[in-house]
Amino acid sequence: MENLKQEKMAVMPIRKLMLSMGIPMILSMVLQAVYNIVDSVFVSNMPENGEAALNALTLAFPAQMLMVAVGIGTGVGVNVLVAKSLGQGDRERAGNAAGNGIFMAIMICIAFLLFGMFGVRAYISSQTDNGLIKEMAAEYLQICCMLSFGIVFFSIYEKLLQSTGHSICSTIAQISGAAVNMILDPIMIYGLLGCPAMGVRGAAYATVIGQIVSFGVALLLHLRVNKVISNRLCYLKPSLQMIRLIYAIGLPAIIAQALMSVMTYGLNIILGSISESMVTAYGLFYKIQQFLLFAAFGMRDAIMPITAFNFGMGSKRRVDEAMKYGMVFTLVIMLAGTLALELFAEPFSVMFGLSGETHRLCVSAMRIISLSFVFAGANVVFQGIFQALDGGAESLVISLCRQLLFIFPLTLLFAHYAKVNLEYTWTVWIAFPITEILSVIISIILFQRIYRNKIASAFRNNNQEAD
Repeated sequence: MENLKQEKMAVMPIRKLMLSMGIPMILSMVLQAVYNIVDSVFVSNMPENGEAALNALTLAFPAQMLMVAVGIGTGVGVNVLVAKSLGQGDRERAGNAAGNGIFMAIMICIAFLLFGMFGVRAYISSQTDNGLIKEMAAEYLQICCMLSFGIVFFSIYEKLLQSTGHSICSTIAQISGAAVNMILDPIMIYGLLGCPAMGVRGAAYATVIGQIVSFGVALLLHLRVNKVISNRLCYLKPSLQMIRLIYAIGLPAIIAQALMSVMTYGLNIILGSISESMVTAYGLFYKIQQFLLFAAFGMRDAIMPITAFNFGMGSKRRVDEAMKYGMVFTLVIMLAGTLALELFAEPFSVMFGLSGETHRLCVSAMRIISLSFVFAGANVVFQGIFQALDGGAESLVISLCRQLLFIFPLTLLFAHYAKVNLEYTWTVWIAFPITEILSVIISIILFQRIYRNKIASAFRNNNQEAD
């Protein structure tokens, strides 16, 4: 009990704790977005076929997101279980959760290795008939899938560090990999310092090497600072019960992230029916907006362990404060991001060498879709709260609303109008703000229910027992 009182998760003021954990997590997630956008910056400025290469990376991107989704979702389940177990003083259960998370990471890597060997070309061919783009995308994605162990294992160890309040360590690991990626990109893409020019293959190799570096640094830091989590080999033995618990929490997070892949894949097909410029413009905008979305994900990753730990400890006041400050800080970030894109849409587009119709469409996407950021941030926070309180079903409902049930019908409707009136192709982007506004209304309704049924009810029962 004395050790519990000394835990900063239990005693540090929530506002200070949220900032001390949230800022490193935000930096870590934003740097993860760097992996997705740095490649695009360099390949778009290749001397030959730059825009085709950018389009190829756009088509490969949904599968890359799926890798991240499975890794992060598994890590989220481990994160919440470890944090809650430590809050309850059960170190044995925390070690078991960590070991089973590592076991599942091995299984995930094997699955993506097989997809890289046998499924990539069929996946790319379903989105385009352009031979050059198809070949570039397949080369890039095969390398990323077959060497996926870096990003998958980093996702697990990142969440283990965050679950014990060592978020600065996960940020150090992320920075290490991002720096390596940025250094290697121009060298391997353009052929500098004696390295052969490899084009999109160079971009893929730079990405996976950076991910492996992040994993290595995270593993070393975990072994050094996470003394509260046991790393005994016996915990690697799979436990069906523990795996079920991990995915009861993590599966909604996996589905939420995977739905981003499904959404991007589906939108590539819908927008491609209008023009290739629409696909390129949206793909580039999506990677730019990830800096904001991933910042919201970083704050969500601070909200989850803080809320879960204090809920397990039995402090309603700290749970309420965690949710309040998490929401306020996230909305401030998203509002700042909205203003930045509204003001700097033109220079952002020019940075990627876009011109003509593609440039115009990318600028309009930034200025219209960015209006949804505040609502998107609120939805992300609500999903984090739901996951921390074992409300996986509620989190899944919001993911389905945001990334499937609302966005596809609305996009198809506006795309039909755009094909009839080509000068109004920009109207397709209106589907995004409408989707987020409708989803946040549902989030509020679900939050009121889960607060009443889980938080208010649990602490009312605790007070009665105390009496």
